[in-house]
Amino acid sequence: HMDSVVRMVEALESTEPELSVPELARALGGCSTPGCQAVLGEPPAIPPAPPALTPEQWQLLGHLLHPDPLAPERGAVLAPDGSTVALGPLLAGIEVGLKQARGWSGPATGPPLDPLYAVTISEALGTSFLLARGGHSHRATLGPAGCWDNVEDPQNYTLLGPPSPVPDAVANGAMDGVLLGAQVAQEPIPLANLLRGYYGTGNGTEKGRPPSSYRRRDFGVLTGPGKLEKEVVAMLRVLQELPPTQELLENMGPEELVAIAGQAARDFTEVYVECPAIVPRCMWGARPYRGTPKLLTLPLGSVFIHHTFIPSTPCRTFAACARAMRDMQRFHQDTRGWDDIGYSFVVGSDGYLYQGRGWHWVGAHTKGYNSRGYGVGYVGDFSATLPDPDAIALVRDRFLPCAVRTGRLHHNYTLRGHRQMGRTDCPGNSLFQEIETWHGFE
Repeated sequence: HMDSVVRMVEALESTEPELSVPELARALGGCSTPGCQAVLGEPPAIPPAPPALTPEQWQLLGHLLHPDPLAPERGAVLAPDGSTVALGPLLAGIEVGLKQARGWSGPATGPPLDPLYAVTISEALGTSFLLARGGHSHRATLGPAGCWDNVEDPQNYTLLGPPSPVPDAVANGAMDGVLLGAQVAQEPIPLANLLRGYYGTGNGTEKGRPPSSYRRRDFGVLTGPGKLEKEVVAMLRVLQELPPTQELLENMGPEELVAIAGQAARDFTEVYVECPAIVPRCMWGARPYRGTPKLLTLPLGSVFIHHTFIPSTPCRTFAACARAMRDMQRFHQDTRGWDDIGYSFVVGSDGYLYQGRGWHWVGAHTKGYNSRGYGVGYVGDFSATLPDPDAIALVRDRFLPCAVRTGRLHHNYTLRGHRQMGRTDCPGNSLFQEIETWHGFE
């Protein structure tokens, strides 16, 4: 849990104020790649176990920061918003920000680069696309997501597909490292306070959505079009000069580097900035599907908007939304006798979509039309009130355009409320009036 990390950081900061926790992270292996070391230098020697930490905490910290190229998901921790974050790029970005706050202008590398992006995302991204291009095309370039064995007591994180150098946890850690590094460069604050404020640890996020749930939006605003491509090109040029990576990049001309960086930046932006995060079934605790699911034929031509009615209250935290998903699945399977939760996707008011039957399987949401469109249900009763503006925008401005761009939904799709397809008040008067204004409504 991120709570455990914050407690360790707080113990170190309160008893050893001279110790830099990001530098300690680097000593333990948190910045072990050639590009990261070209920017931040050789790691310091591993110090003796600090008395502020128990032997178990010291062992855990070492485990979380020790790199393993065959298991890039190691070093992952579960944040209160339900997202998973790799500590290496997170703490490297914060170290760069703290150095910049003290007037550091970065390393004297040949091609100039932005050190904040270099230690967080541009090296991992460039390397991932290089490997895919260089005859390793069986490798995924981005992703996958993963799941914890137990969200209450997370011990093991398992990827849901073949690994790339940028699984979701690394992408999240990198975006957070950029955002928090930029923040501390402007206004240095103790690391424990920084992490607690950003992830909402220790308050269970009841105070509203923590900033971490806005990472995709905020990273997109900060990074802007063209910035990521420029930084990946700069990092690839640096890697061309470094002995460990020269061979991977030999005989590559400037045009080829620009092409790789452009593809990497476009794909990363589509997957992690323009498309919304979707919480996989294993994270909300789904039961297995009963029977054999039927495949949809993509792209689909329709989207049907629902509200859950019960639960009637919007869910505003990962814990509450995951509980709502389990309750709905139990009702749909045990009371209705369906094979699974009926919706394709469910919309929380915590900033996340939740996978029901997902992109590929026929749902049970809109009788007579289940194989023709996706059923998207908002958690809550929206007869008299509207979902939060954020939750409206999540579907209207992000999910639907993403579904079109990724080939899952026709560009000329039609959007309807459930009530138009059968005898029901769903999705409630207020939400229905809202979706009448959306693109594709018919």
